Amino acid sequence: MSYKQEFIKFMVECGVLKFGEFTLKSGRKAPYFINTGNYKTGAQLSKLGSYYAHCIAENNLKADTLIGPAYKGIPLAVTTAVSLYGEHGIDMNYCFDRKEVKDHGEGGLFVGKQLEDGEKVIIIEDVMTSGKALREILPKLKQEAEVKIAAMVIQVDRMERGLESNLSAVQEVYKEFGVKVYSIVTMADIIEAIEDGIIEGKEYLGKMLEYRKTYGVE
Repeated sequence: MSYKQEFIKFMVECGVLKFGEFTLKSGRKAPYFINTGNYKTGAQLSKLGSYYAHCIAENNLKADTLIGPAYKGIPLAVTTAVSLYGEHGIDMNYCFDRKEVKDHGEGGLFVGKQLEDGEKVIIIEDVMTSGKALREILPKLKQEAEVKIAAMVIQVDRMERGLESNLSAVQEVYKEFGVKVYSIVTMADIIEAIEDGIIEGKEYLGKMLEYRKTYGVE
């Protein structure tokens, strides 16, 4: 199996990717649901970092520092940094933002690498529904230093248009901020994995294809 196929199987095994009938926050009725909050063990987190690192290495993404937006992005950036070094020999800095600026001790808005002008960064997130996490972290980065965002890496590109546009969240982010988003897998990859028997779920395939026809983007 490719690392993409392995990752899709991994999501199912961790209870992160589920099939059925789900009402999303948007109000849409979807035949699948992705809940990244279901990763909960050291072994799972270690594997997750390995998949992020593979995606970064495969796409030849170059940067100085990984940024994990609080809170979900913090462990993701840490495990990705460890995997990049352990598996690919790439030693990157990492940092994450505080929800509130610390006014004592060392102070500051970021923990870890102190950002500098001209520094290239990669933002590590779980999934992207609306681009909210990026919109929240960008002003914090600008306040800290004039960094260059090399990329954003997420687990799954839902390839689904937004509520107010015919573009997906990934496409909107690129159009609005010029930030290219890379995903470990896409919804098209997940559908292909079902078709190829990598994971179970063929009984939901028709509904998934219909959902893609209604809400999907390429």
